[in-house]
Amino acid sequence: MNKIWILALTFLLIGCLPEENVEADAPTQLTIQTKTGALHQFDVELALKPSDFAQGLMFRNEMAENAGMLFYFGGREAERRFWMKNTFIPLDMIFIRKNGDIHHIHENAQPNDLTRIGSQGPVAAVLEINGGISSSLGIRKGDKIIHPFFADESVE
Repeated sequence: MNKIWILALTFLLIGCLPEENVEADAPTQLTIQTKTGALHQFDVELALKPSDFAQGLMFRNEMAENAGMLFYFGGREAERRFWMKNTFIPLDMIFIRKNGDIHHIHENAQPNDLTRIGSQGPVAAVLEINGGISSSLGIRKGDKIIHPFFADESVE
């Protein structure tokens, strides 16, 4: 009888969790606003759960110039580390604070490199785009990511 109550309580609690209303498979638009006011739009896939984080952009031979993947950790800031295992294209890794500010950019991470690439401080998300795009578009630390995940967030 106790197992039935535990199971019922579990389903009740799961039903009370806030809905993200976001599907990982559906690309979403993300905009980067530079300090000069320039706006750069990207169509990004979302990585929202551990299996998405583990897969990332592995095994891809190409990616559209305005595409990317946003790894979102639910607004929880922490030091993040990524690597390029089984990733066949160079990537820029843009580390993002929970308020949408770009904290750090690691440009041109090399394919198949097992070196851990750190965020250099606590971040809530990481955006991966094609290697060299950050520099060519003038995207820098302190620029702003515009996306619903970063709306109305403040950094403590």
